[in-house]
Amino acid sequence: MVVNVSADNEYMETLLMIRNLQLGQRTCGVCLASVDLTRPQRRARTVTACSCPAKRPCPDGCRGSPCGTPGCGPAEGLLGSSSRASTLLSLPAQVFAVRSGGATGVVVKGPEERNPISFRMDDKGEVKCIKFSLENKILAVQRTSKTVDFCNFIPDNSQLEYTQECKTKNANILGFCWTSSTEIVFITDQGIEFYQVLPEKRSLKLLKSHNINVNWYMYCPESAVILLSTTVLENVLQPFYFKAGTMSKLPKFEIELPATPKSTKPSLSERDIAMATIYGQLYVLFLRHHSRTSNSTGAEVVLYHLPREGACKKMHILKLNRTGKFALNVVDNLVVVHHQDTETSVIFDIKLRGEFDGTVTFHHPVLPARSIQPYQIPMAGPAAVTSQSPVPCKLYSSSWIVFQPDIIISASQGFLWNLQVKLQPIVNLLPDKGRLMDFLLQRKECKMVILSVCSQMLSESDKATLPVIATVFDKLNQEYKKYLDAEQSYTMAVEAGQSRSNPPLKRPVRTQAVVDQSDVYTHVLSPFTENKEMPHKFVIAVLMEYIRSLNQFQIAVQHYLHELVIKTLVQHNLFYMLHQFLQYHVLSDSKPLACLLLSLESFYPPAHQLSLDMLKRLSTANDEIVEVLLSKHQVLAALRFIRGIGGHDNISARKFLDAAKQTEDNMLFYTIFRFFEQRNQRLRGNPSFTPGEHCEDHVAFFKQVFGDQALRPTTS
Repeated sequence: MVVNVSADNEYMETLLMIRNLQLGQRTCGVCLASVDLTRPQRRARTVTACSCPAKRPCPDGCRGSPCGTPGCGPAEGLLGSSSRASTLLSLPAQVFAVRSGGATGVVVKGPEERNPISFRMDDKGEVKCIKFSLENKILAVQRTSKTVDFCNFIPDNSQLEYTQECKTKNANILGFCWTSSTEIVFITDQGIEFYQVLPEKRSLKLLKSHNINVNWYMYCPESAVILLSTTVLENVLQPFYFKAGTMSKLPKFEIELPATPKSTKPSLSERDIAMATIYGQLYVLFLRHHSRTSNSTGAEVVLYHLPREGACKKMHILKLNRTGKFALNVVDNLVVVHHQDTETSVIFDIKLRGEFDGTVTFHHPVLPARSIQPYQIPMAGPAAVTSQSPVPCKLYSSSWIVFQPDIIISASQGFLWNLQVKLQPIVNLLPDKGRLMDFLLQRKECKMVILSVCSQMLSESDKATLPVIATVFDKLNQEYKKYLDAEQSYTMAVEAGQSRSNPPLKRPVRTQAVVDQSDVYTHVLSPFTENKEMPHKFVIAVLMEYIRSLNQFQIAVQHYLHELVIKTLVQHNLFYMLHQFLQYHVLSDSKPLACLLLSLESFYPPAHQLSLDMLKRLSTANDEIVEVLLSKHQVLAALRFIRGIGGHDNISARKFLDAAKQTEDNMLFYTIFRFFEQRNQRLRGNPSFTPGEHCEDHVAFFKQVFGDQALRPTTS
């Protein structure tokens, strides 16, 4: 597991990397106060007092000792995110660096923000929590356990602070969460209070409140759900859902605590709980350090599904098979579990098949444990200092603090990272191609990796068996078919006038898991057929296997795939096989395919008749059939065909006369000329051609060869 610093292939075996944002601040690992990183730090025994209530020295960055004050204890690091750490981090992924209570400046940075936000505010005491609302319009600052201060960052609005005190008497504010750009929730030790912020009036309006004893809380901004820990054991969790000015109380549920000795009182720690959206569903993740089963002593992660309606239910258990300090991230719908002792991480995918016992599904790591890709920290400071070589980052440090879904903060080094999964190395670590496809098809940036897997399994060095190839093609086309069906349903609904329905229809999103025929043709099959070293029987078998898979899922096969098959057969003179494929309709009829067959007549004369038969079966290619026959100087055959389908009254006389003249067969020309004279007589009562038919040259040629008396007399 590592940081993505360069495009070197040196660490391709690693599966994870971290994308960095330098915060410009080193954070004290004990009290999480900010230390300026942009100034050179003495590495001797310089001691800087932290901003905790005890005003005691701290060890991380400031080289003191822990103050031991409640609420200012050592950061939990890989054990989880501490409550003090949340004062620095605001979601979505904003880190606040507060100096001197804001008097000497506040800097806000985020991974997606190129330009940091900088401002100053009056020093009114220690900043316990500071967060921007969505869209950065309103700043909320908590300095006391009773009130939260607000400041507008809206143009043409006053920037004077206004304050809201919690409504519940004798309650202490544990923290707050923005649920929208103007709605905020206060979480106190006695319940929650839901407010609407009125920036133009510089006041707040209480929308709803609920009284409940609260030990600690957790918020998932993706789902707008707050989780409150209640009861003495802290293991009864009460969720609340927020949307558009409403607060909904969801059914509470209990977390099963691990079995402990009678002398030990169990309790649920905030550090062992996380909330994350996985495959569109909200889950509560519980890191259980000791399994409840007697035959296992390893830790496990229990996933509780938290629906909008209905009770929370235990669904999955991730078996870690080890003990120690852990931390959780969720990246691309994968649960990543970091293990500090071994400095490795493992990946779980709950979509992959596990062991179901009738109640829950047990999962094991998808891949062997791997470390994060090594990361080099650039030196900060003056130019003379920055000329030094980068310093290797200490991975899995005790100062790491993990936030959901994919954030890692190095408190001691002043970096925020986004964890990312590297898909390409997984190709060689998961030998089961079917399981590999199941895994890759669920990832966001999967298409090119999937295509590389398909190319790899068709290579000489790593050639797969036909059953394996068939399995891979079936999995690809299953996803392809889902998208085609969804697109068709959407189109039909729009045509039926349902596009204005409530809720409005959403067009299906074409994800990278949709690998269509053009992708496979361009990146896999076409290069594959060009490999002269590959046995032609295997090449043809692979092509036909892909076509079989498309037919199995009732997907119309594009003509260029059939053309690829025909060209491959012709290259190896397998005309008997070509004839069989066409005779038994293994290759679907199409106009482009018929034209290709016509071009093969010089190599394989029966291809001409095969082409005509195909065009006749299409029943929509009458014009093409006539053109084919005329190009072969089979003028009478073309005329018989057009009469057979009843289209002879509308055809161009000039086209047929041109073709007859090109044969240099005067009797054929005479026959065709007489046919159209009879048609003119029948349709108009006159054998002559009209000026619009542009047959004057052919009439003159007829007179020249057969004489004027051969013309039918014109009737008046």
